[in-house]
Amino acid sequence: MANVKLEFERLELLTKKSRWKLYFVIVAEHPDDNDKMLVTQIPSAGGDYFKLKKKSGNVVEFEPESSDGGVDGLFVLERDMPADKRLKVRAFLMHSRKSARQMGNILSDVQGQLGTDVFGTVSNLLGSASPWLVVAKSAFSLIGGILKNIKDRDFGYLSMDEEFGIEFEEGKKELDRTNKFTTGEAKLRWSWRVRE
Repeated sequence: MANVKLEFERLELLTKKSRWKLYFVIVAEHPDDNDKMLVTQIPSAGGDYFKLKKKSGNVVEFEPESSDGGVDGLFVLERDMPADKRLKVRAFLMHSRKSARQMGNILSDVQGQLGTDVFGTVSNLLGSASPWLVVAKSAFSLIGGILKNIKDRDFGYLSMDEEFGIEFEEGKKELDRTNKFTTGEAKLRWSWRVRE
């Protein structure tokens, strides 16, 4: 069975401000239950933010330079290919306004506001040891509003939905995608890989 992998390659902030404490909130389909979604944060709980200073030029290169081309970016998720060859993934980009905020508090805030729509936390799912909240698919539309209530700066979200069509069957096992977040203030390049 084929396996699909999502990596972030490059993040660029399209603003004048040059100091940031960034994190992503990722929402993806549950690999085994069509009525559930999974939510995690990157960096994971206990990690630090992606700190950008003036010298960064508002760019984070997750993929290192290489002379052989065999490099990886920031690992997000990995799973078996869905039966319908379609996968829904959303990424929210946030800037923390609280220097003392613990990264784990973000998932706790989401869990607290979703209440009975949360079915617990799992690890070692989607190829990652990071904790994922298991939430009802019907609660998906509430996540953006919950993140706004956290009072961190919201760069919006972008869809990384993919239908693994013929372009992946024509010998290309990795395809790059680029898009702006909904606010137009940040741009992300990511890649989907398919491995047999």
